[in-house]
Amino acid sequence: MSFDVQRVRAQFPILQRQVHGNKPLVYLDSAASSQKPLAVIEACREYYSHMHANVHRGVHALSQQATDAFEEARRIVQRFIHAASEKEIVWTAGATDAINLVAQTWGRTHIQSGDVILVTRMDHHANLVPWQMLASEKGAQLVVVEVTPEGDLDAADFARKLETPKLKLVAFSHVSNALGTINDVKRWIDAAHAVGAIVVLDGAQGAPHQRIDVQAMGPDFYVFSGHKTYGPTGVGVLYGRAELLAEMPPWRGGGEMIADVNLERGTTFQEAPFKFEAGTPPIAQAIGLGVALKWMEGVGVEEIAAHEEMLGAHARKLLKDIPGMRFVGEAERRAGVVSFVVEGLHPYDIGTLLDGMGIAVRTGQHCTQPLMDGLGLPGTVRASFAAYNTLGEVDALAAGVRRAVGMLV
Repeated sequence: MSFDVQRVRAQFPILQRQVHGNKPLVYLDSAASSQKPLAVIEACREYYSHMHANVHRGVHALSQQATDAFEEARRIVQRFIHAASEKEIVWTAGATDAINLVAQTWGRTHIQSGDVILVTRMDHHANLVPWQMLASEKGAQLVVVEVTPEGDLDAADFARKLETPKLKLVAFSHVSNALGTINDVKRWIDAAHAVGAIVVLDGAQGAPHQRIDVQAMGPDFYVFSGHKTYGPTGVGVLYGRAELLAEMPPWRGGGEMIADVNLERGTTFQEAPFKFEAGTPPIAQAIGLGVALKWMEGVGVEEIAAHEEMLGAHARKLLKDIPGMRFVGEAERRAGVVSFVVEGLHPYDIGTLLDGMGIAVRTGQHCTQPLMDGLGLPGTVRASFAAYNTLGEVDALAAGVRRAVGMLV
């Protein structure tokens, strides 16, 4: 069955609007945050309209109904990423929050002075700064895997640095948000495990675009955010192997995460995942994320990925002949992201002119300053595609970039 993009688009109300007076919105910034289908919007509205109550422990009908929907969303996430148990799924405020949770629990418990944390230059700040902070606190060493000019992780450098003595943890991205590179995650996870290291895989750009099977890939921790996966803001997911979550201490204290609170004997805590979910959780957001993942399954995860990659290839074909055009990120395996610069022009200027034409792209460093520094760039223009984008929108992007370049040179 062919991919019916118009049928998909009809489910996204925001795509019907105009910007700057009468310009049809061409939204090509889904790597920053995807738009939401009507099913997700309605699920959140339904929750607030008909079942809002705090979850767990409530004996009344609304609380029980909200709890059932909330915990069903957890099971949907479990099935979506093929985790072994729903107890391996922890709700967080987002992917950034999930990485910080690992750093502040497993990291603080296991990383000692002189230990090594291996990260990559490719990574988003969210998968760099928490490890910098932990290394600084503990007196550990942060070692960085370099990136090739084509935008791949440098395999020789990665392999060599995996042999660093006292290596405890390896953190890297499933898919690069700035370049679109799809990393060979199974290869590097297996290699890290072979030297006894724990692996944290940032799936913020993986989960929206790839079929995820954490048991097959083998990361110890996998994180992703709701708002990049057609779901609401304010919710994310931490997957952790059950035995690791069991040994990790809580991070935040408060209601829900406790088993018994006693001022004389001290406090005991619930088992995972609840010991990591202090206070009122993001109930509506979690329910909305569950609906978003079911929506992706209904459309077809592989079909969405193929559609996005087709759009990326079409964009490169149209953009490559623009004078001064240089693509940033030429890895063999790429998601639906096109990142580029035009010689002599600042990305911000191009992005501003495109916005005036109704075309939304992202400009700047994309929260990857070390990567941009390594490439010698102030930033790039990034167009990122989703299930709802069309070939016509890619044509509009190419025409808009050509027009913007003509205005700026």
